[in-house]
Amino acid sequence: MSDFTVTEAIAWLKASSDAIDKEAAHLSDLDAAIGDGDHGANMKRGFQAVVKKLDGAEPADLGALFKTVGMTLLSTVGGASGPLYGGFFLAVGKLGAGQASCDAAALAEMLKGGLADIVKRGKAEIGDKTMVDALTPALDAMQGDLAAATAAAAKAAREAATATAPLLAKKGRASYLGERSIGHQDPGANSAALLLETLAETCKG
Repeated sequence: MSDFTVTEAIAWLKASSDAIDKEAAHLSDLDAAIGDGDHGANMKRGFQAVVKKLDGAEPADLGALFKTVGMTLLSTVGGASGPLYGGFFLAVGKLGAGQASCDAAALAEMLKGGLADIVKRGKAEIGDKTMVDALTPALDAMQGDLAAATAAAAKAAREAATATAPLLAKKGRASYLGERSIGHQDPGANSAALLLETLAETCKG
């Protein structure tokens, strides 16, 4: 697969919904240790709403598609994740406006635009024990063709999500726990890794 099209993007979102469905309890368990315990349930509800919205309606371009995803997540995902993931996809959509497809380099730039929105909204940086810790190295690793770039991103994201365990949380609910946040993986970093893993699966072609 050389280009990422609207059809592929929809396949990715549906695969993401399935993966979050399977991992919802695990994500909520991670969140229960350092947050409200509802991250999995919130993400599951949001992505189910996305799939419902996309059923039978194929947007004209990547911009329209990701705008729909962002708006849906904003209105259905509770907690801090709603604005962060909603904003992420809205920013991706802005960069994909008018594009029916894009190559790996353009997709990486679109996703980096989404990450920039997360950083702006959440004021988080690398080492704060958030989804930024998984997304930053993942998007930096996106090199080569679509299959290679997304596989590299998925691997980097998963490694980085696992590596959030020894970190002290400095942002979000987990930061209220101080030292007690150490020893637990960040749920947001894990859901971000899950999204990039399903992207890699979709782009294997």
